[in-house]
Order: sequence, then structure tokens, then C-alpha cells
Amino acid sequence: MISIEISGLLGLVLLALNVYAIIRIVQSNATNGSKVLWVVLILLLPLLGLIIWYLMGPK
Repeated sequence: MISIEISGLLGLVLLALNVYAIIRIVQSNATNGSKVLWVVLILLLPLLGLIIWYLMGPK
């Protein structure tokens, strides 16, 4: 029972971080093409896309 609650909490945290990243991407000064690519990456690979965006995305 506890593992279900923990995984649900981690999923909620991941969702919040993904929404934050997408908002930051949309508000950035990057080109529209790169914005679309970052958003698609985060939507298709939520955890890995978020990590890659954190390491390579924001300047």
C-alpha cells in the first residue's frame, strides 16, 4: 500500500516538473522549431526528456 502512495507522489512530482519545463520552454527566446522539439521530447519521454532539457536546454 505504501509503495502505491510513493509512486503516485513521485508521478505527481514528475508531472509538475514537466509542466514547469514546458512553460519555461514556451516562454524562452528560442526558435519555434526548437521549442516544439523540446516539448515533444518531454511529452514522449517524461523523465529522460526532463533530464536532457535540464542538462542541455536552459542556457
